[in-house]
Amino acid sequence: MSELVRIELKPLGKTLEVKRGTPLQDILFLYGVEFPCGGQGRCRGCRVRVLEGSLPVTPEQERMLTAEELAGGWRLACRSNATANLTLEIAQWEAAILADHTAFEFTPRDGLGIAVDLGTTTLVAQLLDMRSGHVLGVRTALNPQVAWGSDVMSRVQMGLEPAGLEKLRDVIRKAIGVLVAKLLGSAKTAPGELREIAIAGNTVMHHLFCGIDPEPLSHYPFDPRRDGLELFTPSEVGWNIEGEPLVRFLPCLGGFVGSDLLAGVLATGMLESDNLVGLVDLGTNGEIVFGNRRRILCASTAAGPAFEGGRISMGMRAATGAITGVSLADGRLCCRVLGHGTPRGICGSGLVDAVAAGLEMGAIGASGRLANGARTLPVCDPVSLTQADIRELQLAKAAIAAGVRIVLRAWGAEPEEVSALYLAGAFGNYVNRASARRIGLIDFPDGVLQPAGNTALLGAKLALFTPGDFTSIREKTEHISLAADPAFQDTYVEEMVFP
Repeated sequence: MSELVRIELKPLGKTLEVKRGTPLQDILFLYGVEFPCGGQGRCRGCRVRVLEGSLPVTPEQERMLTAEELAGGWRLACRSNATANLTLEIAQWEAAILADHTAFEFTPRDGLGIAVDLGTTTLVAQLLDMRSGHVLGVRTALNPQVAWGSDVMSRVQMGLEPAGLEKLRDVIRKAIGVLVAKLLGSAKTAPGELREIAIAGNTVMHHLFCGIDPEPLSHYPFDPRRDGLELFTPSEVGWNIEGEPLVRFLPCLGGFVGSDLLAGVLATGMLESDNLVGLVDLGTNGEIVFGNRRRILCASTAAGPAFEGGRISMGMRAATGAITGVSLADGRLCCRVLGHGTPRGICGSGLVDAVAAGLEMGAIGASGRLANGARTLPVCDPVSLTQADIRELQLAKAAIAAGVRIVLRAWGAEPEEVSALYLAGAFGNYVNRASARRIGLIDFPDGVLQPAGNTALLGAKLALFTPGDFTSIREKTEHISLAADPAFQDTYVEEMVFP
């Protein structure tokens, strides 16, 4: 018997040869299959369909999938091994990854620089001519760490396993190194022209890339022992680059507020503003910053993965087949599907729209309960929302809304005193602001809310022209621990209710 088995992936048209018995989780994440729970068999996010061949049905599969789904060939990839030749239907990874082409002021430098946004889910790197500020190339990829979970706490837990930190460190360093090599190769740069690589990411990404023990991030008070600027040579992170340019992982602002938000502070011009400015990253770990040139307050709150489609029964990221928008017309829900095909799930922006529309049509009450004893809210066949889905969104929006209220209260300001509130990241860029207000996620007027694009990447580019260790920013920044704030729990409960 051959030691290798063949796996054909449709609709990608790719055929792989792997060692017999290889877990599907080890190979499929590179081709768009998501593992939101880190392969623990607790969710349905890694479903694949067997078109030819067979995969045994395990007890976890029977618990998580219906009899009809199992009969139709659906299986959980995280609970399956390649023991024979297979043809699998998987979802192609076609998620939009935000790059950045914003013009900015800078003092020219010699040579080239690379800015990297190390996101929990995606990676994006840009090559710049630091004499002109022109972007010479862009490369994007999926963060390979998603094979161990879609959220940061799954990564932290993996980092506590024996050799887990080394595995997560090595895989992300290798992935970014590949992007850097592709940028330099495509631009045909002269040897030694690259002077610096600036990387921005959240606190967990900071620890995992730098090889810092994430144990303090696994429990209260979630206070990292080391979160400052980290410096490397390319050889120290396993990259073969001529000239040995400086590699800087930018410092965090405090707690779970990472260097992605420090980069956002640079990108929004908060440090030059006399007026109060806010920046919110609406992700699994919601990061909140309010400040001006004199003072900065920041906090983070565990919003959960609902904004990214996580823990939603038919949730998915913004890839082909995702419902990305929902509107109400003549009492009926009208959906926008990415790729204009048959919907196969709903992403964060579609979820917010659907619940906002459900509130407007009376299908969902202010408490979040489905009206008239309904078990689901049909969105667009075959996609529907369950009562548990709506509760997940309530938990996420309450965490963000309560965090914003607490930080503003600590500042001594009211919402009407905020001149601009920037929404960072992919979800913040695409979410319908009217729907966000309708569900009570962000209660600010339209003129104040500003989609800000990829502020982490723009800030990393600005950091290429900013020498030093950013001590002045960190000295004027105060981190607020929401978990330790006596008012947070009551505020959180208040924000659970829909307006």
